[in-house]
Amino acid sequence: MNIYVESNFVLELALIQEQQASCEEIVRLCEAHSAQLVVPAYSLVEPYETLVRRHRQRKQMKADLDVELGQLIRTATYSQSLSGFQGLTALLIDSADEEAKRLEEVRSRLLKTCEIIPLDASILTAAVRYQIDHDLAPQDALVYASVLSHLTRSVQPDSCFLNRNSKDFDDPDIVDELKRHTCTLIPRFDDGLAHVRSHIKRAGGPAD
Repeated sequence: MNIYVESNFVLELALIQEQQASCEEIVRLCEAHSAQLVVPAYSLVEPYETLVRRHRQRKQMKADLDVELGQLIRTATYSQSLSGFQGLTALLIDSADEEAKRLEEVRSRLLKTCEIIPLDASILTAAVRYQIDHDLAPQDALVYASVLSHLTRSVQPDSCFLNRNSKDFDDPDIVDELKRHTCTLIPRFDDGLAHVRSHIKRAGGPAD
């Protein structure tokens, strides 16, 4: 079974978000060769863009807070109440560094586990068409074009495409097109794990 994932799957693992445990279990099952994880190359690059944007915002937020706190702490009635806030602003930068480190660890792990869909001229061309046909954002169109390109070459009888935000690919035509390639769109990682476990169990393999 092929399990297609996109950038939000990578971020879910790196940022330890609410569905991280399900993503971790999916990776573990693929490392045990119970299924095959397939990732568009772009989806291993886009998370870095997301973190850079978040880190830039936090850096600016810290600078703004430091200025405001510096003004307030000069007032005697506020100085004691604000004594712990300097550590809080430092956390904005420290957390950004930790996220970058975790993202690199996740990327390295996935590179050892998953199959990467290269970004080539045919995918770039198809992505432009999907932006128009399905009103997809450029990033989503690249991911969708990558998944469809791989599906047309895959010999797997069953696949699923997992993503975190149902609005990204919420189009009946997309759902139908994926179904024609025996691929199920699942807009939640927890539900994706349940689907994968069910498939492995039907195939006679260990689902835990």
